[in-house]
Amino acid sequence: MQKLAVGIDIGGTNTVFGLVDKKGNILAEDFIFTKKYSIFSIFIDDLCDRILLLTQKLNCDLVGIGVGAPNANYLDQCIQDASNLPWKGRFELGKLLNQRIKVPVFVTNDANASAMAEMLFGGAVGMKNFMVLTLGTGLGSGIVVNGELVYGHTGFAGEMGHMIVRPEGRHCGCGRLGCLETYASATGIKRTVSKLFAKFSYPSELRNVPFSRMSAKRLAIEAHAGDKIAIEAFEFTGKILGIALANVIALNNPEAIFLSGGLSKAGSLLLEPTYYHMEQNLLSVFKGRTQLLLSSVEGNSGVIGAAALVWKVVE
Repeated sequence: MQKLAVGIDIGGTNTVFGLVDKKGNILAEDFIFTKKYSIFSIFIDDLCDRILLLTQKLNCDLVGIGVGAPNANYLDQCIQDASNLPWKGRFELGKLLNQRIKVPVFVTNDANASAMAEMLFGGAVGMKNFMVLTLGTGLGSGIVVNGELVYGHTGFAGEMGHMIVRPEGRHCGCGRLGCLETYASATGIKRTVSKLFAKFSYPSELRNVPFSRMSAKRLAIEAHAGDKIAIEAFEFTGKILGIALANVIALNNPEAIFLSGGLSKAGSLLLEPTYYHMEQNLLSVFKGRTQLLLSSVEGNSGVIGAAALVWKVVE
């Protein structure tokens, strides 16, 4: 009987889960609507039922469950007060999953899961020191030092998205002002475009797009077509992100930094200004020593990374 791990990626809209083999291949996948569940215990019951159903279809042997979720803590296996999840408070995610499905459970935040996927199945194979940034609705980061994920004293280390890069800057969902994710994320770049509309009088197709319908993908399309507002938005985002990365490199000296998530799909539009400003602001001993790359993990990196938590410790 084939041995498989469950990878679960809990998001604000959907919770995606799959059965993943030791090579990082997703053999079966499904999802439930996170927003549908106002009661956490009912969410867990339905999630476990669907996982067991998927397992029965493949007739496999489960070796463990890995979970990536916002504000998830590897040390106590709990999630706590995630701003984009429907449940407020502290919930024993790992314990509840283990009670329903009797296999080892590993819990971490979604960016750490992406870093684990990069380490085992992506561009960071063989690297001991690297970072992964997930540029989606917010900005998450997973930091690996000497081959191990950095969790810190209480399990919440690596919140690069909540470094304050502009004191008294943009209001963040965390309640503070000027956090990096309010600038360098899919949501952040949309806010930048709104600012640029007021600053410049350039004609732009984007002026006809409502804020709710604007996306990083649309911005990339318009930038490639020569739209000055879109190009300036990527330049500004790259500058803010590049300077922040220069500061972080001074602390952990990574071999590479990988960008993933929706905003990273803009490719060179984001990579080039980010790398330029990163290099411009580095201490001389760090210049030219850190690669800035796009993630090379194929498939759903959240699911694969969550399963990688299992495969890293289970033979």
